[in-house]
Amino acid sequence: MFDHIVIGASDYEASKTFFLKALKPIGIQVVSEGSLGIELSADGKSSLCIRRVEERPSRLHLAFVAQNREQVDEFYYESLEAGAKDNGAPGIRPEYSGSYYAAFVIGPDGHNIEVVCHGE
Repeated sequence: MFDHIVIGASDYEASKTFFLKALKPIGIQVVSEGSLGIELSADGKSSLCIRRVEERPSRLHLAFVAQNREQVDEFYYESLEAGAKDNGAPGIRPEYSGSYYAAFVIGPDGHNIEVVCHGE
């Protein structure tokens, strides 16, 4: 659906480090980096762009797809290790569906970052 999403980062280096570590389990890699910021992608089709901004950006909820539950678990622990705050440990979210397995963290700029697996 999306080609790319652009978010601002008040501390560019902290956000770059966080997203690279936290999203490594789902295959996120650097596509390009330049004066505007960094572009990350796991599939080469859609990307997350992190841009340098002076002000603290509005908070967003970003949800990324995992191929399996182990990736969700890895995301959660890598995120906490990278300095994120817990916002929901890995587990089934029955309020969404019986197979919605997700974890949530709050990243450097207050964004609610989620990784979800829809399979068993």
